[in-house]
Amino acid sequence: MIPKAIFGRTGHESSRLIFGGYALSQASEAEADRALELLIEYGVNHIDTAPMYGESERLIGRWMAKHRDRFFLATKARKRARDGAWQDLQRSLDRLRVDSIDLWQLHGLTGETGRLRALGPGGAIEAMLEAREKGLVRFLGVTGHTWWAPERHLASLDAFDFDSVMASYSHAFVRKLRYAEDFARLQAMCAERGVALQTIKAIARRPWGDRPRTHNTYFYEPLTDQGAIDASVHWVLGNRDVFLVTAGDLAVLSQVLGAGACFSSRPLGEEMTALAEAHGIEPIFK
Repeated sequence: MIPKAIFGRTGHESSRLIFGGYALSQASEAEADRALELLIEYGVNHIDTAPMYGESERLIGRWMAKHRDRFFLATKARKRARDGAWQDLQRSLDRLRVDSIDLWQLHGLTGETGRLRALGPGGAIEAMLEAREKGLVRFLGVTGHTWWAPERHLASLDAFDFDSVMASYSHAFVRKLRYAEDFARLQAMCAERGVALQTIKAIARRPWGDRPRTHNTYFYEPLTDQGAIDASVHWVLGNRDVFLVTAGDLAVLSQVLGAGACFSSRPLGEEMTALAEAHGIEPIFK
């Protein structure tokens, strides 16, 4: 079973591996149902999705009729203005077939112009506050992918008391000194304020470049070797303050969940450096 931890100040005991709903973006109903069986088998009780993830919200909505009480459910809003974000929420509630969402997040809030728009007058934050007041959502968060996401999340947390953040995190990312420093600052602020810290890109191998896309992961080619996946997942889980969102491809879901279930300790830095050389792990963002 996947280990669990309290998800920030929410009080929810979440599985430390969170199901990344992007994996369902192009899935069939049969494939989605097999994924649900895996989540239940491994004790995953937290799902993250978004309106932009193709069929994901609709397919997860099929699960909710029977399994809503089993999962902490999170989705996102991409729109930066109040009305657009409100429309995103209504569509998500409809597609997910639920009356409320546990965590509603501002999606990819790393551009400074968009961040100021979303958190300013008439911005998406107004929709978030209204939705929370009306009981449509319980908690509020912010997400981002890029090299500068931790730095921007720090600014967002200074502007608003979010309940969660999400940023890229792997040994390859923290080998970049600036990223390591920014992530450490973000982690310290999250710990101080009780903000849940979610991480993505744990098993990223390299950017796709000109290679044919053999997996559904959008930004990167994933690792597929089980030993490499084990080490990469264990390195992330070795940081007890973070949660790991699974990769956006059903083909590697069972491998990632298996790695999470057998976690015991964090590999040494030298082991991860050797792993990167053996598998050609490269930075996925310029």
